[in-house]
Amino acid sequence: MLIADGDCRYDIRRAGELIAVEEETLAAGRIHGIQRPASGSNVYEVEAELDDAGLIRRVVVSYSRGPFTRNAIYESADNFLRGNLSAMGARDNLTTKLGRYGEVDAGLIIFRALTIAHIRERGQTRWTGRVAAIDPNTLVAATSKQSCRRRGNDPRVWIYEPRMGDSEEIEIDDSGLVRSRRDSRGIETVLVSSSLPGQA
Repeated sequence: MLIADGDCRYDIRRAGELIAVEEETLAAGRIHGIQRPASGSNVYEVEAELDDAGLIRRVVVSYSRGPFTRNAIYESADNFLRGNLSAMGARDNLTTKLGRYGEVDAGLIIFRALTIAHIRERGQTRWTGRVAAIDPNTLVAATSKQSCRRRGNDPRVWIYEPRMGDSEEIEIDDSGLVRSRRDSRGIETVLVSSSLPGQA
């Protein structure tokens, strides 16, 4: 795999205050991740299957807040991400186009790690392309142009721009694991524990 298997836990902070916790597991080509706020009952959960190239083949996402639950299932095929969204008894079919490299972002930090791993595997130090991104609140997938570049000669630090006007500084380690992410809105995501040998 492009990223080492294991369990990770991240704290998400704004101005030093804990606002959410993210827990992720990658094992045998499958991702399971949950993001919970530090206070409040809403939960965002992701189950994803990867193909042999480390691209998303199928992803199941859910968002719950109290008694309200929204679920979506997407599959990648023929240059499209197709799925259906269920909420409040209604069901909608959704389709968005995949970019040239088939990247999918389901809203957790591990998906940033996957995209950067693909960029590094291709030997690139900068990349611009279309990504099928799933909104963690609405669960609707839409394709947008994103870009990423290595900062100077440091192979561990990358500048990621998920949309125009927003940027993130992402630090990875040799295993491809994200150690920290700081965005232009002042939100910091920091690895606080990992099952990988030699990690936090």
